[in-house]
Amino acid sequence: MSTVFIAFQANEDTRPIIEAIAEDNPHARLNEAPAMVKIDAEGRLTVRRSSIEERLGRDFDLQELHVNLISLSGHIDETDDEFTLSWNA
Repeated sequence: MSTVFIAFQANEDTRPIIEAIAEDNPHARLNEAPAMVKIDAEGRLTVRRSSIEERLGRDFDLQELHVNLISLSGHIDETDDEFTLSWNA
């Protein structure tokens, strides 16, 4: 199984996003650097809009991820509700 990842700028806007991803993907590993947070996961990583909205207390469009996104690795499957990175079909 291969590792997928997503990396964000480390700032107040990304904190709830990173917390939501970590909670929804308990197998993921957070690698924090001074200016970014990289989240690695074996095989699959899913970002759920509803989890982010719970933390923000407002509606969230998954397209907002791109504002603070640095890089990612994996095949992307994106809907209005989830953003999934994977290497498996």
